Amino acid sequence: MADVTLIEGADDARIAEWLGGRIERALAETHGSAAITMPGGSTPFPILERLARAPIDWARLLVWPGDDRIVPEDHPASNTGRIRAALEPLGAEVVTLTEMEQVPRFALAWLGMGADGHIASLFPNTDPQVNDPAPIRRLTPDPLPPEAPFDRVTLTIPSLLASDELLFVIRGADKRAVFEAAMRGEHDLPVARLLAAATQPVTCFA
Repeated sequence: MADVTLIEGADDARIAEWLGGRIERALAETHGSAAITMPGGSTPFPILERLARAPIDWARLLVWPGDDRIVPEDHPASNTGRIRAALEPLGAEVVTLTEMEQVPRFALAWLGMGADGHIASLFPNTDPQVNDPAPIRRLTPDPLPPEAPFDRVTLTIPSLLASDELLFVIRGADKRAVFEAAMRGEHDLPVARLLAAATQPVTCFA
């Protein structure tokens, strides 16, 4: 079971400061590039606006979306398109997820979580496994979220676990309750499967 540090009441600026420190440390530990993965949705982008002010060597940062909706990158629902628009002007390289990609080890895997316990696009109906042999999968959530009714491409649990550290940013009492129950092993939703198999540090801003 993961060793989780739960941090309450942090605003976007505090989370951005934490992220900046982790990215700078990862870059300091290598002469090459460092890879991170991050979520889409509404939560990350105000954080990224603040992170953009940090003195990071962005040209050495490789950013992987944790998942995406299968839409063109110029579609408003594209996670990749939004991440690319936010970070490529700074010099970062943003990867387009395909099922043929080989996934690196991530310095940091930043995740969100849905109220149904899904992480990336690993929804409960997709029955994600901690020993999935595929690094990336194309999946169809069921039911399709009404705000984003699209098929998905997503990193699998083993790809997310191939990271030095896990970060969650969770907003709302309902999601927090699901996450804390997962920490205690009280259900078998995707987030609980990830946490049960995690051996690296996990930080959750809630």
